[in-house]
Amino acid sequence: MDVSERTMLWLRENWLAARRWLHDRFNWTLPFGDCVVARWEKARELGFGEGTSIYDSSVVIGDVTAGRHTWIGPFTMLDVSGGLTIGDHCSISVGVQSYTHDSVQWAMSSGAAQPERAPAVIGSRCHIGPNVTVSRGVTIDDGCVIGANSLVRTSIPAGSRTHGTPCLVVGAVGGPAGGDAA
Repeated sequence: MDVSERTMLWLRENWLAARRWLHDRFNWTLPFGDCVVARWEKARELGFGEGTSIYDSSVVIGDVTAGRHTWIGPFTMLDVSGGLTIGDHCSISVGVQSYTHDSVQWAMSSGAAQPERAPAVIGSRCHIGPNVTVSRGVTIDDGCVIGANSLVRTSIPAGSRTHGTPCLVVGAVGGPAGGDAA
């Protein structure tokens, strides 16, 4: 057995041990990267605020800032060459995507036009549901709930409960009964 085969065997054995430990202790079964990369350490390396975490399976391209005590779930795509700011105490659910550039005109012009870019902002105390897409130039103000599978193409006022494609305000957070948007 050569060195690379021994290394792969060692890596596999240790990964399986880590996976068993995580399952036994927390009842978690995670992809390899999320087994070996500490979410809080990755967030610190990205310059995110105290107590914020981001899974290793999350992709970050461009300038992202995140406040304190924010959770960025697995399999998120933050492709934000136009910039993205996320506030404090946010929950960014699994599969959330944000794109702060748009290459439609670039493609249609055979590369003559530049991609359009505009920053996006997610305020503090926001819950962004699973598989939401946040577009360039959008501001989701403080205290909003964005329901699962929504496409956010326009800014959302503070305290709004929203859902849909396109995302529409359907009520206020803590407002009259009518179902949870998330």
